[in-house]
Amino acid sequence: MLLRVTGDIDHPNVGDELHLDREMLLSLPQGVIETSTPWTEGVGRFEGPLLSALLEVAGTQSEHVRIQALNEYESEVPVSDFHDHGVILALERDGEPIAVRDLGPMFVLYPFDERPELLNETVRHRSVWHVGSIHVP
Repeated sequence: MLLRVTGDIDHPNVGDELHLDREMLLSLPQGVIETSTPWTEGVGRFEGPLLSALLEVAGTQSEHVRIQALNEYESEVPVSDFHDHGVILALERDGEPIAVRDLGPMFVLYPFDERPELLNETVRHRSVWHVGSIHVP
């Protein structure tokens, strides 16, 4: 299991949680964002499932989620961001899996270069890296 989705979801697969491995995440509709970030050097090509598609698979109507990193850092993110900005759960950068030492294994990524207005403190805090779980209140 790479990602655990908990809380108010309609489609659990392990008890009342949704557990997703890499293969399951890659089977979801994917997005590609070519951007620079405040945490990486240069422009990268990031790929991963659209967070809107992931929440659709989980079966939730919530207006926000809490995304938690492996180190227990967490951020509340409005679901509208996922639809409005095509936010992805980046699994790869430049065709390679993102290592834990490089913000992986998963990283909430906004299209910063395409939409420079997103490069603000609020959105930076929503861009959780080392993602381990998503909780739907």
